[in-house]
Amino acid sequence: MSRLLFRISIFALAIFFCASPTSTPAASQAGANSSPELNQARHLFDLGNYAAAATTLNNVVARNSNDAEAQFWLARTYYEQRDFDNAAEHAEHAVQIDPKNSDYHLWLGRSYGEQADRERSFSLARKVKKEFEEAVRLNPSNLDARRDLEEFELQAPWVVGGNKDDAREQATAIAAVDPVRGHLALALYDREALKKNELAENEYHQILESKVDRVDAYFEIASFYRNLGKAAEMEPALQAAEKLKPGDPRIGYYRAIQRILTGTQLSAAEPLLKAYLANTPPRSDWPSHASARNWLGRLYEQEGKRQQAAEQYHAALELDPTDKEAREKLQKLEKNSQ
Repeated sequence: MSRLLFRISIFALAIFFCASPTSTPAASQAGANSSPELNQARHLFDLGNYAAAATTLNNVVARNSNDAEAQFWLARTYYEQRDFDNAAEHAEHAVQIDPKNSDYHLWLGRSYGEQADRERSFSLARKVKKEFEEAVRLNPSNLDARRDLEEFELQAPWVVGGNKDDAREQATAIAAVDPVRGHLALALYDREALKKNELAENEYHQILESKVDRVDAYFEIASFYRNLGKAAEMEPALQAAEKLKPGDPRIGYYRAIQRILTGTQLSAAEPLLKAYLANTPPRSDWPSHASARNWLGRLYEQEGKRQQAAEQYHAALELDPTDKEAREKLQKLEKNSQ
């Protein structure tokens, strides 16, 4: 996943898409022979109405548990709801029914990754790599699977399959098929394996200079500079995104972060983040709502609104109990208030 930054602890790994430039909306993946009920479920999925999608899909599965496509989309729906046990269970069913489907293995690996992070499980972490490798073996052109495998190999401990040389091979294979995604994959390798941000920046500059029509690539670049705390360097990527897709709600999210990082125009940051929370469904391939809550907390801290900041950090942790940054900031606030 590009984009994507994985949260992998020393014990295990968990996958989260900060932003996956190649994630495909459900409707575009509809099978030609899909039932009307399944098509409706995918429509609900695209709208972010995951509970209703799950209800519809469970009805389909109750009538025919051997419907691999329904099992797969039920797994995807539970994944978006952060119910990773059910996501893994239904992804397993999909793989059992159709073991040659690359995407089914990919999402099973992602579900195992979330379980591995939560349970700090070596055995689950090894399953993650196994599923990603199988997804690539079944379809070498599945660049999402290659990117996930690269990220795993870069960030996982060697004891569960981390291997930086293999990660470089995945990045090279991606570049041979898709130059834009190749730049992103090579930038990830430069950052994680070589620890050379300047090399990663060179890859990103090539994307910016070529003016590609990939809005998610620009958001990945913005995320890179966000994580470095470099608000000014986010600007070219956000300008490119605005030109390409001016109505994309992620632009407001990143604009708010720029203001928080610079400490300027703070009054504009709050409505931008609140609009992102109010107008976007939770999506694993977009900045998480937990992240938006976290940044609201940082904003309120800058403004001296300690109670409101604590409320946002609590809200972030309710959405994502693994949010280490929100937990640390909340603990610091509580300690200072004693």
